[in-house]
Amino acid sequence: MDALLINKNDSVMVALRDLKKGEVISGVELKENIKTAHKFAIKNIKKGENVYKYGYPIGHAKEDISCGSWVHTHNLMTNLSEQLEYQYEPKKNVLKSLPKREVYLYERENGTYGIRNHLLIVPLVGCVNNQAEKIKERLEKECSLEGTDGIIVLKHPFGCSQMGGDKAFTERILQKCVLHPNAGGVLVLSLGCEENRLEPFMDGLGKYSKDRIKCLKAQEVEDEVEEGVKLGKEILKVMKNDCRSKQDLSKIRVGLKCGGSDGFSGITANPLVGLFSDYIVAQGGTSVLSEVPEMFGAEKTLMARAENEEIFQKIVRLINNFKKYYEDHHQVCYENPSPGNKEGGITTLEDKSLGCVQKAGHSNVQDVVFDDGFVTKSGLNLLNGPGNDMVACTNIAASGCQLILFTTGRGTPFGTFVPTVKIATNTSLAKRKSNWIDFNAGELVDGLSMEELFEKFVEKLIAIINGEKAKNEINGFEEISIFKDGVTL
Repeated sequence: MDALLINKNDSVMVALRDLKKGEVISGVELKENIKTAHKFAIKNIKKGENVYKYGYPIGHAKEDISCGSWVHTHNLMTNLSEQLEYQYEPKKNVLKSLPKREVYLYERENGTYGIRNHLLIVPLVGCVNNQAEKIKERLEKECSLEGTDGIIVLKHPFGCSQMGGDKAFTERILQKCVLHPNAGGVLVLSLGCEENRLEPFMDGLGKYSKDRIKCLKAQEVEDEVEEGVKLGKEILKVMKNDCRSKQDLSKIRVGLKCGGSDGFSGITANPLVGLFSDYIVAQGGTSVLSEVPEMFGAEKTLMARAENEEIFQKIVRLINNFKKYYEDHHQVCYENPSPGNKEGGITTLEDKSLGCVQKAGHSNVQDVVFDDGFVTKSGLNLLNGPGNDMVACTNIAASGCQLILFTTGRGTPFGTFVPTVKIATNTSLAKRKSNWIDFNAGELVDGLSMEELFEKFVEKLIAIINGEKAKNEINGFEEISIFKDGVTL
């Protein structure tokens, strides 16, 4: 196959290989060379007329576009504008039931389940990041970590000189990290004079095990590293008794993310992840879609799937609040695709968003989570947050997801403090960056059926849930980045 018509109503096709001027593809003679994953017109499109992909408009023609011509930033412009009025027009979907699968998880005292047994060291302020690293190094040198999945330091530059919402958000994100089900134990490390004060931080955790979550104020001890190692050893001693038990996929919360997208993202990897999202939701599990700016232009498809009108109104608030965030900073809310996205064949934000939301499959939206807590409802959830890879993954993981499915067409090594499973949209990337990529969805274009690919994908994810390390874990790429919107003192 040389090119793909995604939807019968589309006015463009996507090249599946580099195409040459003069070639005839599905009865269309090409007027110019078309790079892999880029679009070409399959009909004459008049100036001002909408261009369709995925069955929806992805913008309008800036000039007359003749059949067989390349369609991209030079001749296609977004239709998006600022805040809109929306109508509730529900479209409920019934998911296909598939055989249930068992997994092996760590059951926590608060009733949650983890897929890893990590010791987290959580600095409350960036000033003690280096002390946290030294504590980790000493523990790794002096202790057997058998029975655990190792130690992760959640380094960040914040926790002091922050005001208002930024300070509150830093505190809340770190509290949610401390309570994450993949953490068998946590050492909270304070300097002692930071704005993110230790006492209210610990009080905000609610009820917790003091054998597993311990804290240290560096300014109040002579040698904070020595004291931190002592506390870490006490926590590890408790963690080593943890064992996995047989559970089902209803206990799993999976985050859905894309980064470094290309023209294949909405054709291969994102639909594959969408199938898995529907699969886990049908079994009582949970999937979480974030990256609000990458819903712009596709938000109506999500609103139509709202479980009820209350959820519809929450989606409207999610979208319009984020547009207002752009407006408050005097930025347009419709110029989103990065240089890499454009090089990979994505033209407008609608083009990107309509591919992006396919990661959410066809499930009804059960809830929308803003900045105030964990995901609490099973099923598909939408989560507030930007598209930035590091910030979005931090938000998703902190919401309670035990792993993240991260699709990419350009490639990225990044991972956060939960397994961040990289799914390539194309075989070229999967082969070129095998040290980053966990799974190749490009096989779909190479001739494998979606059914065969999905079965392979499920087997891979079950293995990772049960303990097989994702590439970001193997590489030690386990970072966080906390959203910031205000003044630094």
